[in-house]
Amino acid sequence: MDFSVVVTTWNRPDSLAECLDALAAQAYPAEAFEVVVVDDGSAAALDDRAVQRAGRNVRLIRQVNSGPAAGRNRGAQEACGEWLAFTDDDCRPRPGWLAALKSALGRHPAALVGGTTANGLRTNAYSQASQSILDAAYRYFNPDPQNARFFATDNLAVERERFLALGGLDERFRVASEDREFCERWLAGGGRIVTAEDAVVDHYHSLTFASFCRQHFQYGRGAAQFHRGRLERLTRDVSFRWRIRDWLVRPVQESPKPALAVGLVAAWQVANTVGFLWESLRLPQRDLRPIFPSDRQG
Repeated sequence: MDFSVVVTTWNRPDSLAECLDALAAQAYPAEAFEVVVVDDGSAAALDDRAVQRAGRNVRLIRQVNSGPAAGRNRGAQEACGEWLAFTDDDCRPRPGWLAALKSALGRHPAALVGGTTANGLRTNAYSQASQSILDAAYRYFNPDPQNARFFATDNLAVERERFLALGGLDERFRVASEDREFCERWLAGGGRIVTAEDAVVDHYHSLTFASFCRQHFQYGRGAAQFHRGRLERLTRDVSFRWRIRDWLVRPVQESPKPALAVGLVAAWQVANTVGFLWESLRLPQRDLRPIFPSDRQG
């Protein structure tokens, strides 16, 4: 089997159904991939009938709420495919998604491959602003598509055995940045990260002003965990804030409501900074040393 598509879900059964329908529509041999759904302690637990609508080889795994990193690790451990393909329950992979990932992995078999994420809610100014901020981060961290530094786990593929050998995702990152930490650990271990631009998923994450601020507050918390005790990382990321055209001008140009986009960029900066500072005050009580395979065994 080529792929195990790992989807973690929590309290979003309708979004999950759309994701599974998109996976059922993949232009890829049915026998060559499976879908592993990990229900991360949803209030109304899913049953097998809820996932079998995809009409494919779909398995449901339930766990006590442990966070997305733990859910993805659990899915990877249970997977049967040679490669893991991660996406989120509010994403809808386009029909050529798996084929595009397979093509990139064929050219770079030992690489971690990241695809393109697009906002599926173009009329939602909050969702579009959040997507534009992510796009700006990708342009900053991945100036060379064939030697990238970071991709989020809503569109990422990697050889299963290498993922597990590296220790999987760090489950201590409960709110955000577990993907950034894994990508850094992957590169530190001599791995390569490449881009598959035609492996596209559409992200249908409907946001309001409150949920937009909450999302970026959480990202700030994750960033504080990621940067703890690593001045070089922090300096590199702070320099991103000087790229005003990337994170201010382009989001305004891409927004359906340009005036609102200016306020949302300001709200992002505030929420992200407050989250970073709030989490930084809590960090002395927590151990977030880098995890490597030897640490798992200890």
